[in-house]
Amino acid sequence: MSKKRVDKGVPGMELLVCRNPKAAKRYEIEETIECGMVLQGSEVKSLRQRRADLEGSYADVHDGELFLHKMHIAPYEQGGKHNNHEPKRSRKLLAHKREIEKLRGRLTTRGYTLVPLQVYFKNGVAKIQLGLGKGKKLHDDRESIRRKQDLREARDAMRRR
Repeated sequence: MSKKRVDKGVPGMELLVCRNPKAAKRYEIEETIECGMVLQGSEVKSLRQRRADLEGSYADVHDGELFLHKMHIAPYEQGGKHNNHEPKRSRKLLAHKREIEKLRGRLTTRGYTLVPLQVYFKNGVAKIQLGLGKGKKLHDDRESIRRKQDLREARDAMRRR
């Protein structure tokens, strides 16, 4: 198992576990938040082996607490029957109360959702990066592709000079 280093643009990130590449295509991410995760021991060991998937997962605020739903963490192979975890259980996320209240206010606005973007270990602790995003429509996707292409052409023109 080789350790994969993350982009140098994000300070403090050590070991990337998994990403959600479809989140950027499906949602217009306006802001991000980093949260800790309440995990069982077998979940941490599986995450260190990068056996997790964010496909179809989401986060929400319930009774003033933040929860992550439908994230799949594979059972730890050496854990046995009785010491393992349920793969798609809801997991509590750790964030400051002020941040959670701010997110709750934004989530009441129609069309906003909390999308998990990536899971990683930072200073030995499992963290998740959530994005507050609004769902894109098909024409929005075409527009973002057009913007990327225009930016690429402008960069190429600057290099040729």
